[in-house]
Amino acid sequence: MTTRSVIFIAASFLLALAVSSTPLSKTANGELTAPDLIAKHLESIGKAGARQAVKTRIISGTSLVVFRTVPTGQAAGLCVLASDGPKNLIGMSFRSPVYPQEEFAFNGSSFIAAFVTPGVRSSLGSFLMMQGVIFQQGLMGGALSSAWPLLSIQDKNVKVEYAGTKKVNGQVLHELKYIPKAGTELQISLFFDEATARHVRTEYRRLIPAVTGDRSYGNVQERESRYKLVEEFSEFKEEAGLTLPHQYKIEFSADTHAGTFLAEWTLVLNKFVFNEPIDQNSFNISAPKD
Repeated sequence: MTTRSVIFIAASFLLALAVSSTPLSKTANGELTAPDLIAKHLESIGKAGARQAVKTRIISGTSLVVFRTVPTGQAAGLCVLASDGPKNLIGMSFRSPVYPQEEFAFNGSSFIAAFVTPGVRSSLGSFLMMQGVIFQQGLMGGALSSAWPLLSIQDKNVKVEYAGTKKVNGQVLHELKYIPKAGTELQISLFFDEATARHVRTEYRRLIPAVTGDRSYGNVQERESRYKLVEEFSEFKEEAGLTLPHQYKIEFSADTHAGTFLAEWTLVLNKFVFNEPIDQNSFNISAPKD
């Protein structure tokens, strides 16, 4: 073999290596595509075999809620996340008589947010009841849940669009617009780490325009209502071949004619159990009894 042949083979090998290790591929015009980003994101979770091997998930840890608007306060407790295929449950308990729990579940056909106290839902629970698509689509909880739609996006009746990069809290992230074809008033954006393609943030926004027309009730303040729900994921570590976040933060804010609301929930996850049978009744939650 000639020296020139050796150099050619070596150059070809290095080129192939560079292509295979490219963080995210792009189209001919330099634009990143949604399928490329999703594929890289799935790789960031784990190999296909590892992802497919996990059928059920039970994840637990501690929870902390902080209410930023009046009445302010905070409470600590425990949390559990459970999922089985499209079924998904998020539960939190707190050592507080006025806010003892928060529980959301989708049983595969219907979603419910449990009452915090008899007959009363929290602001977050009320919002999620109005926007059932969040749980129905498997979005809540991100890659922590087996219901995460990007695990099988080809089976979902949705449209995804790559929206470029965006700087969030000083970090450059890839943004993916998530648009259910059934229609929703929500604007949904998924954000991924620029280097690793790990899913680190989801934003849900809803704007309800101010009421117009009948002004017979002069004492009703006419103004638009704004809702924003943000999920943040961090502290990624490997669990049984899957790289998953171990800190999960939820922030919900509302600015309406009834006033403003802002609270955040921080879940620190320290126990991951996979492929254990889950009682299917767990996904059929109900409000606490009197």
